[in-house]
Amino acid sequence: MNRQKSDFNNIYFKIIRIAALIMGAAFLFCACENDIEKIKSFTSPENLPVVEAENIETMFTDSGEVRFFLKAPKLLRFENEGKAFVEFSEGVELVKYDEKKQIISSITADYAKQFEKQKKWEAKNNVVATNARGDTLKTDLLIWEEEAEKIYTEEFVRIIRPDQIIYGTGFESDESLQNWKIKNPQGTIYVNLKKNENSNTRVDSVNKAVNKDLPNEQFQTPLDLNN
Repeated sequence: MNRQKSDFNNIYFKIIRIAALIMGAAFLFCACENDIEKIKSFTSPENLPVVEAENIETMFTDSGEVRFFLKAPKLLRFENEGKAFVEFSEGVELVKYDEKKQIISSITADYAKQFEKQKKWEAKNNVVATNARGDTLKTDLLIWEEEAEKIYTEEFVRIIRPDQIIYGTGFESDESLQNWKIKNPQGTIYVNLKKNENSNTRVDSVNKAVNKDLPNEQFQTPLDLNN
């Protein structure tokens, strides 16, 4: 009787060991399969650019007239699940011209994306935009919708003008940056400059004001930078 019980226990423990080995192998196989799938996803052609170019300088024309000039150190074009976009990973400069080939506005940024189907651009990090009047916009994110012909952001912005600096949150404008507004203005700094100052002195004075810590509350106090 004891021998039969011992044989039964041996068989039972063998079954347990085999089941444990099968379960362990299955778990290992699944883990390896998941790792392989992850590796495949990282090296999938969908994650690789279909076009790569360096030191790009190109003109965009409309009815034979030059409308935009684009310059970028690097261009990458992706096509993921039918969604094509162009990435400017090392920065971009975009200049808009009128019918007389005069510069209307320009935008520079450390990083940008162009979504071709949506006809939409996103510029990020150290975004600087200027218009023909000399107004300069500084922010960390700027979106341009080509068909709507508008530019906007919900981020903090600063508008630098020859005699003042306006700052706030949220911004919208036409694509020429001629008709713009700050959605939530937070303050204005007026810069008093002498008429006989040269342009370099004016730029230095404005830059000093721009780099000053700005208060949270709104104010309109003249700031004399000549003293």
